[in-house]
Amino acid sequence: MDATTAHASSGAAGPDRSPTTPPVIAVLGLGEAGSLIARDLLAAGAVVRAYDPVVSPAAGLVACAGDAEATAGADLVLSLNSAHDALDALLAGLPSLAPDAIWADLNTGSPRLKQQLSDAAAERDRAFVDIALMAPVPGRGLRTPMLASGPGASGYAEVMGPLGAHVDVLGEAAGLAATRKLLRSVFYKGMAAAVVEALTAAERAGQDGWLRAHLAEELSAETVDRLERGTYRHARRRRDEMRAASELLEDLGVAPHISSASGALLADLTDSGKSRRP
Repeated sequence: MDATTAHASSGAAGPDRSPTTPPVIAVLGLGEAGSLIARDLLAAGAVVRAYDPVVSPAAGLVACAGDAEATAGADLVLSLNSAHDALDALLAGLPSLAPDAIWADLNTGSPRLKQQLSDAAAERDRAFVDIALMAPVPGRGLRTPMLASGPGASGYAEVMGPLGAHVDVLGEAAGLAATRKLLRSVFYKGMAAAVVEALTAAERAGQDGWLRAHLAEELSAETVDRLERGTYRHARRRRDEMRAASELLEDLGVAPHISSASGALLADLTDSGKSRRP
């Protein structure tokens, strides 16, 4: 479903602005995903207001001193800080958010958190959308497949679709997008954790070459490498993702054996300082 179809099927309105006026989009968080999406939004013709407490905005972005300043005057806010900071960012930015603007949370959080964010936005009569990025952002940027759910989902697709984003609107309940992403994460991150654990043990047993070749026959050498390197490189973020996945499974009445074990391995990599291994 492309963005146009998704908007037509939902019927919710987006920001009230002229079709010829460039959208003003605030990007909160300029880490790997945020910086790439901000770059592509700028290239697509949007006005991008940006804030990150650590990373300086790239040339062309409107540098802001805080969440509230970045949010002021925006048609759409993209929160890409972290699930841990998502609520604080929302509460800081809501007072300056225009009545017809949309707050989009792109962090990997639990459906419970997404509903909490949606409720907080609704208290101020603002539209919220839960966005799940369904593939790694590097190499794709703005064209990373996105799932959208929540009261502002169709409005989000209306703004982002013409800029080049691929948005699939699921419905008006916040947390639907997060649920799909985390169910997928149980499998992919669990498989990645198993690969890392097996290769670590194989290296100590002097069987690293054999096991890598065996796994490559079963999967592919490229897949094994991607699973291993991605697990080390993104251990901190994926640790939080698997905590959210475990929370989802518990809410569903499913014991999160694999999700918890994957999260524990990722926590070990983060705590030991090995999360930056190439």
